[in-house]
Amino acid sequence: MEYIKEVFAQYDNQCIRVYQAYHPTIAQEAVRLQTFGEHFNINRMTWIKPSFLWMMYRSNWGTKKNQECILALDIYQTMFHELLKKAVLTSPDSTNGDVLKWRKAFKEATVYCQWDPDKNVNGNAINRAAIQIGLKGSSLKNFLDTGICRIEDITPQVRKWNEQRKNGKLKNFPTEKIYPITDNEIRSRLNMK
Repeated sequence: MEYIKEVFAQYDNQCIRVYQAYHPTIAQEAVRLQTFGEHFNINRMTWIKPSFLWMMYRSNWGTKKNQECILALDIYQTMFHELLKKAVLTSPDSTNGDVLKWRKAFKEATVYCQWDPDKNVNGNAINRAAIQIGLKGSSLKNFLDTGICRIEDITPQVRKWNEQRKNGKLKNFPTEKIYPITDNEIRSRLNMK
């Protein structure tokens, strides 16, 4: 099945919302500082996810160990575009090009893009892909220093939505629309058709 490869997200004129799941110590510190602090390992890759339901699938609605707290990060659109311009796909299968060139780019990259089947409220795959963006090294540091507008702990809402979901009465949870990526170079490099 060919998935629709677009960025689905919540956004306004300035920011786009992405999600991450963390241990409470890291999450509470991040909310307090409005960036990530000493408990966050800057030497590891971190992944940001615009799809709320992909994050719920990945963290099992905030019930997986060390993913109990769900953070919503509003990041500046300028930063998001900068990350997309630097991103290298995690798989050469979808590059439609020279595998040796991809290997070199992948080795040197500090931003990665991975497409996975997006999910519905019950965790079943739907006919679109969810983008995940991995950050490390200088790109991660720059993201932490200048990319974050606001960090919010949405764990209480996630718990409420999960209970509603289990009872078949889910309402007022985040809904996303296509975030416009008009740069043809980005679209081609990230295999967005």
